[in-house]
Order: sequence, then structure tokens, then C-alpha cells
Amino acid sequence: MYEDYYGFVQPPFSLTPDPRFLYRSESHDVALQQVWQAIRRKEGFIVLTGDIGTGKTTLCRTILEQFDETTFTALLLNPFLSVEDLLRDVLLSFGVVSKESLRNGRLASASKHELVRTLHDFLLSLVTLHGSAVLIIDEAQHLSPEVLEEIRVLSNLETNDQKLLQIVIVGQLNLIDILRKAELRQLQQRVSIRCSLKPLTREEVEAYVTHRLWVARGSSSVAFTPKAFDLVHAVSGGVPRIINLLCDRSLMVGCDKQTHRITEEEVIGAANQLGLELPKTETKRKSERAASGSAPRRALRVAGLAAGGIFFVAAAIGGFMLGSPASWFDAGDAPSTPRPPAPLLPVVATALSAPIEPTAVPIPPYQEGSFIIALGTFDDPRQVGRIEAHLAELQLRPYAIDLQIAGGVQRRLLLGRFATRAEAEAIRQKLGPTLNEALVVPSEQERYRVIAPPPPPAQQP
Repeated sequence: MYEDYYGFVQPPFSLTPDPRFLYRSESHDVALQQVWQAIRRKEGFIVLTGDIGTGKTTLCRTILEQFDETTFTALLLNPFLSVEDLLRDVLLSFGVVSKESLRNGRLASASKHELVRTLHDFLLSLVTLHGSAVLIIDEAQHLSPEVLEEIRVLSNLETNDQKLLQIVIVGQLNLIDILRKAELRQLQQRVSIRCSLKPLTREEVEAYVTHRLWVARGSSSVAFTPKAFDLVHAVSGGVPRIINLLCDRSLMVGCDKQTHRITEEEVIGAANQLGLELPKTETKRKSERAASGSAPRRALRVAGLAAGGIFFVAAAIGGFMLGSPASWFDAGDAPSTPRPPAPLLPVVATALSAPIEPTAVPIPPYQEGSFIIALGTFDDPRQVGRIEAHLAELQLRPYAIDLQIAGGVQRRLLLGRFATRAEAEAIRQKLGPTLNEALVVPSEQERYRVIAPPPPPAQQP
């Protein structure tokens, strides 16, 4: 299990609609705000659409978690219902009736009129309590015209000044065409808000994956390279469900290879296992790499044979003209010329934008007497992304350290190492007001605080 190998508390790319993993991309954020505002304003009828796997159900569950105890909610996931079954499920979800009463009680054989009347009486009782009711129907593109017409009738349950029931129907993109049919014109006219979820952009894919790794508490032990993110976006088309499948399988491949760095090679292996089509450019590049790897080997074999033949021909001629070839390697009394030492290449410590494990060796390596810039500690991945984008404009690349705390994970951003404090201060002055709280600290201090935290105090006897 790669969860144990990478230290995840839970699977980061599970397909279950867990609201904790919701990444609020631009379209998800807009849709969430629009639906929430429409519900609070009691506008009645709301339509949310999106392609397969874009996160509609997860968004619905996130909305449900935001209500207080004065709001009664019902989430229907089975669209293949008759009108009577729909009404019974709504009453059951609102807590008006129990499962036992639906099986054996009066409502078990109640007519549609009786079921609607029971629902109406319940909704009227909420008015005096200043309560409200919200009904969310998922996979609405499968609803029959009769059920959609009944939903329109339910949206008419109202008092003189407010709707008694807010209805959100959620479905795939073809739901828009269904609602445009002539027989559903009255329903179409009652829609107050229409919003749609879109696939993620390349930047959002990186933020999405990083967010899920962070929530799963293992982002400090594994990282995807930029080229891996490029390939994930190209293969998935920005659809979150496919991203989850691809990244989940990529981590499996990485675990098999015992690596904490997921590259495009692991993503290619994952895509092949899932039967996902790779971009043509990537397929071509892969074949070119295979060809380029075999061609030099063939050339080296040919060159080796040719060189061997030339050497033996030269040896024969030399033996005839100059004596034994062994004498060529005998220095004798000839003066030797000392070979100059190879020049030393400067060692450049490269800062990493990907997170590193808190117990790992610091990158760049610790140097006695050096200084670094502590940019701050953050618990919002979107804020970290904005700061990294700002630093990229300044041609600066921080490295991140994820810290496990009681309430979750915090990310610490650092710059450096710098040989002198003055050098570090000069860089800090260029950061601007966005990072005006950044501090220049000695490397030893930061190394003790973050990389090698002190051991816990000994227990009192």
C-alpha cells in the first residue's frame, strides 16, 4: 500500500465525494457562491451542470455541510424514481416520516396528492420556526419528464412572500438541452440561477493535486515534477475524476520503484495501466527516446570494432619500425610532465519549490555561518501558490517544508542560503510589501527549528 510508504493518513485520491478534499478552482468557487447565495435568498430553483467527473457531487456535499440546524436538507442520488417514490424519499430525508412508516404505515399506499399535502404541511410548519428546506437532486439528466414536471410543481410551494422549498437540480451538460424541450418550458422559466463546473487548467491541476496531498497529510514525503503535472493535465483534460485515477496509479508506480519523486515516467506507466491515451507528442517522444537509446549503442559497437582493427594494424607497423609495443608505455628516464589538477566547479545550492520531508537533509545544504530568509508559515495552499507566483516574477525560487501539527499541516517557505547577512537583507528588501514580515535568520537557528526539531521533554518520574 503506497499510503503506508508515503505516510498518508488517508488515500489522497479516493473517488468518494469527501468535502474535505474539495479544491475551489475558479469555476468551482463561482458555482459554490452562486448556489449558496441563491439558497439564502430563497430564489427557488437552481441548476448546476458539469461534465462527467468534474466534482458536482462533492460540491453538493460541501454545500450541505454549510447549513445550520434551522435548515432541513435532502440529497437524492437515485434519479430513476417514480413521482410517488420521489416524494416518499423527500419526506424520509427531511425526517417527516420513518422508514418503518413508509413500509407499513398510512403513507405506504398514499396517493401523490396525499404525499404532496404532507410535504406542504411540513414546509408550512417551518415558517413559524424561521426554518427552511433545501432539496438537492443529483444526476438529474436521468429524471423522466413526469418527475421533472412534479419538481416544477413542488417549486410552487410558497407563501405570499417566500418560497417554502429551494430546489437544486444537478446533472451533466445534456441537462441544459433537456430543460430546453418544449414540454419543460414552464420549468425552464422558473430557473433563477444557472452555473456550470469546468475542467481544471494546467495551473489548477497542480494546485488540485498539491491540495489533496496536503489534506491527506503526506505532501511532505512525495512530490510531482512540473513535467509530470504537464502530462497529468494533458491526459486527464483537467477532469478531477481522471486526475484522481491517474495520480493514484502514479503513486502506486512510484511506490513500486521506491521513489518519492513522481516524474512523467511514472505518469506514463499509470496511464498505460489505466488504458488512458497519451498525447501524440508524448508517444512520439517516447519512441524517439527508445530509438536514440539504441542507435548510440549500435554506433559504439561499430566504432569499437573499427578502433580495435586500427589498433592492431598500428601495433604491427610499430613493432616492425620501432620495436615492441611494450616499450611505448615504458617511461624510462624521460622527464614526466605533471598533469594540472582539474578545475573545481562551483557548487550551486538549488532551492526546490516542491515540498521536502521535514526530517530530510536541508536543501540547499546547511553551511556554518550562512543566512536564510524565513518567508513565513502558512496553512492555506492557495496563499502559498500566490507567494510562489510572486517570487517567480522576481526570479526567486523558495523551498518548502511541511510541518505536521495537531490541526493539520502547515507549510514553511524559505529562501537561501546566503553567505552574508547583508546579501540576504538585499534580497529581502526586493520582496515587496507582500512579504514584509520575512526575516533574515542564521542558518543554524532555522535548521534547529524546522529541520531538526528538539526532542520532546523527558517525562517526570
